[in-house]
Amino acid sequence: MLISYVLPLRSSTALHGGGLTEYLRWLSAHAEVLIVDGSDAEMFAAHAAQWGSFARHLPVDPERATPMGKVGGVLTGVHHASHERIVVADDDVRYDLEGLHAVARLLDDAHVVRPQNYFHPLPWHARWDTGRTLLNRAVGGDWPGTLAVRRSALLATGGYDGSVMFENLELVHTLVAAGGRERVALDVFVLRHPPEAGHFLNQRVRQAYDEWARPARLAFQLAALPVLAGAAWRGGWKAAAALALGTAAVAEWGRRRCGGAEHFPASSSLLAPGWLFLERGVCSWLAVGERVLHGGVRYRGSVLPRAATPVGELRRRHEGTLASTSTSIGLKEPLLESSAEQAVTPTTMSISAFSNR
Repeated sequence: MLISYVLPLRSSTALHGGGLTEYLRWLSAHAEVLIVDGSDAEMFAAHAAQWGSFARHLPVDPERATPMGKVGGVLTGVHHASHERIVVADDDVRYDLEGLHAVARLLDDAHVVRPQNYFHPLPWHARWDTGRTLLNRAVGGDWPGTLAVRRSALLATGGYDGSVMFENLELVHTLVAAGGRERVALDVFVLRHPPEAGHFLNQRVRQAYDEWARPARLAFQLAALPVLAGAAWRGGWKAAAALALGTAAVAEWGRRRCGGAEHFPASSSLLAPGWLFLERGVCSWLAVGERVLHGGVRYRGSVLPRAATPVGELRRRHEGTLASTSTSIGLKEPLLESSAEQAVTPTTMSISAFSNR
C-alpha cells in the first residue's frame, strides 16, 4: 500500500507493552512506518535497536519542535514521509489491514479523515470512558487517537499550531479553514488499547480543558451538574432520573450508529450519564480553575494556555490556501502498487493478526 504511517512518541521507559513491536513489524509490511521519537538519548537508542531494522526511526527535527511535543513529531514525520497518504496514530492505536485500507481510500475525496476508535480490552475505566465516545458519536463524531491526512495539504498550510492542547482538533480545523474537506468516518473502527487506570485518572481535567476550544460545549458541560442538581431539587429523583435516562438514550443512539453496536458494549450507554454529570460536570469546573489559577493546563512540566486556535483566526490565516495548490480533491497517486494487490483481498483482511473483528 502506498501510504506512510507516522507514530510520534516520547517515553522515559522502553515501550514493550501492548505488543507494539510486533504490531509495527507487521505494519511495516503494508506501509512505510516512520517513528518520530522525542525520548531522551538512552531511550532513543533503545528504541532504535528495537525498531530500526524495519521502520524509519527519527528524532524530532529541531526546527519543528513544539511545546505540544506530539505536534513536532507529527510535522517531522509528515516532512520525511514518502507518500501523499499519511496515517498519524498514537502508540496505543492498532489498525488492521481493513481499517488502514479504508482510511487511505477515504483520502481520495477528503484532505483529512477522522476514524472511530474503540477500546479493547475493556477495564472499568475504558468502559466508563466509552460513554463519552457514544455521546460524541451521537452529536457529530468522536475524537480518536489517529487521523489520516494528505501530506500536500498539511505542507501547504505550513503545518498546524503546536502550542495548543487539543492538537487533533487544531490539525483538522487548520485544514478545513484552508479550504480542505474533513470526513468523519463513523463506520471505520480502529482498536485502541486503554491507558492504565492511574494515567486515565490523571487525564480527566486535561481532557476537560480541551473544551475551551469549543466554548458552546464547555458552557453545556459546566451547566450539566447544576442542571441535574436543580432538577433533583425542584422535581425530585424522578426529574433527575429522566435527565439521566435521556442522556443514556442519546448514548445508545450513538452506539447503534453506523454499526457501532458490534464494537461498543450496551453498558457504556448506561454509564454515559455518569460520565456527563459526574466526571465532566466536575472536571469542567476544575478546568476553569486551572485557567484562573495557572493561566492554562499543566502538561509535561509546562503550562499550555490555549486549547486550540479560534476558527475565525485560522480562516484569516489560511483561507484559500488549498484552493490555490495541487491539493484539490482527487488523488493521482495510486493507492496500491500492482504487485501488492493481493495484500488487501478480503481473505487476507479477515485473517489479519491485528483484526479488529
